[in-house]
Amino acid sequence: MSAGDKLFGRLLNRHPPAPVVPPEALRVQSFGLQILLDAEGRVMQLSGPLRHLLAQQVPGAQSPQLHDFLLPHSGLIVEGSPAQWQGQALDLDFYNLNGPPLHLRGWVQPQGEAWFLQLLDIGDLLLERRQSRNREQCQMLALHIGEQLRLCSLSRLPEVLAEQLQSVAQRFHIPCIALALLDEQGQGWQIQQHSAAIDAPQLWHNGQRLGTGLDSLSGSAPQTLTPREHPRLQDTFGNTEGFAVPYHDAQGVVAWLLCGFYPVKQRAADITERDWLQVTAALAGPLLERLREHRHQLQLERLESLQALLGTGWWEVFSDSAEVQLAPSLAASLNLGTAHLPLQHWLEQVHPADREELRRRLQDLADEGAPLMLCVRLYRADVALAPVWYRLQGQALGLGKNRRLVGFMLDISDIKNQQQSEAAAHARLDNLIASSPAVIYVQRYVEGALQPTFFSDSLLPLMGWSLADCAPGTLVDRVHPDDRDHYFERTRQLLREGAVRARYRLRDSRGDYHWLLDEAKLLRDDLGMPVEAVGLWLDVTEATLAAEQVKQSEERYRILVEDSPAMICRYRPDLTLTFGNRPLAAYLEMTPEQLPGVNLGSWMSAEQREAFSHRLTQLSPEFPVSTAEINLQLPGREHAWWVWSDRGVFDEQGHLLEIQAVGRDNTEVRRSQQQLTQSAKMATLGEMATGLAHEINQPLNVMRMAIVNVLKRLSNGDAQVDYLTDKLTRIDAQVQRAARVVDHMRVFGRRSEIEQHPFNPAQAIEGTLSLLSEGLRGKGVDLRVSEPGFEVQVRGHVDQLEQVLINLMVNARDALLGKREKDSQFNPWIALYAERDSHSVRLWVEDNGGGIDPRLLERIFEPFFTTKPVGIGTGLGLSVSYGIVENMGGKLSVRNGAEGARFCIELPLVVAD
Repeated sequence: MSAGDKLFGRLLNRHPPAPVVPPEALRVQSFGLQILLDAEGRVMQLSGPLRHLLAQQVPGAQSPQLHDFLLPHSGLIVEGSPAQWQGQALDLDFYNLNGPPLHLRGWVQPQGEAWFLQLLDIGDLLLERRQSRNREQCQMLALHIGEQLRLCSLSRLPEVLAEQLQSVAQRFHIPCIALALLDEQGQGWQIQQHSAAIDAPQLWHNGQRLGTGLDSLSGSAPQTLTPREHPRLQDTFGNTEGFAVPYHDAQGVVAWLLCGFYPVKQRAADITERDWLQVTAALAGPLLERLREHRHQLQLERLESLQALLGTGWWEVFSDSAEVQLAPSLAASLNLGTAHLPLQHWLEQVHPADREELRRRLQDLADEGAPLMLCVRLYRADVALAPVWYRLQGQALGLGKNRRLVGFMLDISDIKNQQQSEAAAHARLDNLIASSPAVIYVQRYVEGALQPTFFSDSLLPLMGWSLADCAPGTLVDRVHPDDRDHYFERTRQLLREGAVRARYRLRDSRGDYHWLLDEAKLLRDDLGMPVEAVGLWLDVTEATLAAEQVKQSEERYRILVEDSPAMICRYRPDLTLTFGNRPLAAYLEMTPEQLPGVNLGSWMSAEQREAFSHRLTQLSPEFPVSTAEINLQLPGREHAWWVWSDRGVFDEQGHLLEIQAVGRDNTEVRRSQQQLTQSAKMATLGEMATGLAHEINQPLNVMRMAIVNVLKRLSNGDAQVDYLTDKLTRIDAQVQRAARVVDHMRVFGRRSEIEQHPFNPAQAIEGTLSLLSEGLRGKGVDLRVSEPGFEVQVRGHVDQLEQVLINLMVNARDALLGKREKDSQFNPWIALYAERDSHSVRLWVEDNGGGIDPRLLERIFEPFFTTKPVGIGTGLGLSVSYGIVENMGGKLSVRNGAEGARFCIELPLVVAD
């Protein structure tokens, strides 16, 4: 092995430390940094070209400690004495006088009574590795974005684009990001979609027009923008620093990726221009392709729809081949098997009386370019059918051999056949009146009596009578005996008041009775004397019988409500009962007669009553129904839960008048759910036992190391008070840390309270991290936590939300460790962060475990469903977590992200009074 291979292997920690080198050889080292240390780790001598870059943190010290040259996080690596570092590769970060820290790797070797520390600069290797990792991540991100935009439906394209912009913003930590496209007229730029962090100002909104300011940029490379450099971009970025990336196609620059409040040189120094262009192309390329396909499809659909609605279509005659091409819709309407056919075949579809004229006009169009406008009939073998009329219009395009004959055919059969349609409509109207169930009649006033003089033809099919059968004495005999007094009163009222509306029964010629609605009006002469009565009979037998059935149904419904096992009631918006059935009265230990006037809110807590009243205010005529679970505190009983469904009754102005409600007792189900939640919580504690043992063992190891160092100092007689105080303080901090873990385990294991209360979800995040963070890091899982930069309140139980977060992170941990067993190079991480909007807060738990099989996503929240091996896991964690979030009024969802699964807990915010 060459010297270069040995050196590179030592830098990557792939070879054992170098053997002990004689002191004479150590003194001639001329690269990197060499430090000579005494047995206690004090710096005795510095050499090597890098020594001029060091920034000593204890000026004036005679023999500074090695810690004084290191950044704080490197101090823990060199805990103890140099003798304890022997045989280990040391990665140390030194303060640098000229800027960024120095990243050095090396090892210690004994040199007499001192120790020789040889260090090499690995900053370039780390930078190259970061750039390579960033390049690979950008490629994976671009592939994922392009795949999502190409595979999603058109209806979800804006939503998916917003999600991908959000993922790019999260990846590069961009506060405001937007994608701008040319508008449909191509005269300016317009924001297609944007995404902004919760705490970032809103630079853009969807559909915002930016004008032509971006046209002032030239070239294809990403550009950092400021208003001073590009005054025309003042409306786009204001006074903020921005970053714009173009996207080119055959038409030039057709899209811009805009990043606002983003100093790219500081935020993403390792990301190259090629990476930015690749991400922008992944966003804009598929989007523009989908949008262009959609516009083209819409144009085709509009054309086909217009042709179908108008009964028209285009045609084109090819003079050189004597053929004609028809629109598919026109060929279908003409019952032609093909849209491309000989011209003679097309002319044969025209009626012989119009065929020769059409042929002559087409010839004039081809020879002279004379416009064509002609109405023709289609030839139909069945002459009994109404003719089909078409209007043909055409024009010649081009000159000479390039002349094209194009036009359209429009179905005008309705206009041509209008007179026939009107005559047929009159005939149908006459027939309708004759066959109508209404009978029009006229009664002549003769000497104080009304005598029938006319009945419409509908009398015969309805009653089986003729006018001769309706003599005054005969008609009265056909009235039902129970209705004759009513019939006589009808006649007196008509003569007295001039109009009447009555209902009675008449017997038809078969002996069956019909319920008739009789409406009549009395006509008078100029002197006010009665002349005749005009009226109609309308057969309302079915409606009358139906009304009787409704009446009987209402009686049965009343009996059903009284005997129903469900609790049924009506109450006013102030919760005062106006009616309650027997089950409700029995549950409240009252009688049904005592319920009216009782207020339902008297059995609720103040918070429950406020939430109940607020839910009623959300009812509207468009959404009159609301269902919820309510909690009541009945005297002498435990808490009771009812599943309660309300339906509002509104007046014509939309004001809530009354609420009709149906409820059932859900107490046993709720108690079972509480027991299941508590069981799942204890199961979670059991699953975390190993991790919690590691969590407590870590402080013990730190205390043990500190005690060993103190004992060594005591044995050497070098026990300084400051040193002892520092070690004892460290031991005390670790004791408090272990105590906090134990205390939080005891609090977490308690049973949840009965009622929900407002709390800050950051408390649940803090509790979860106190139990899991050290255990995860101890197993090699990188924990990426973004502290919430806001204060919000949600309603529920903080311990139950903590239980949900623990379940999600433990599941992620198990999946990541399982993947690392198969791939030792795999670097697992779990991300936990929060975001909010005006209505809700979202907690995200994300990992890079590769995601969940899409076939299992729909079943992931089912009870007892688990992908773990038999005997590991109960399958209840996600199911119980889903129920906990749902009881808090929120939603637990999952989808696969770029590198793994992404669980989202969305909870509604508590609205401040």
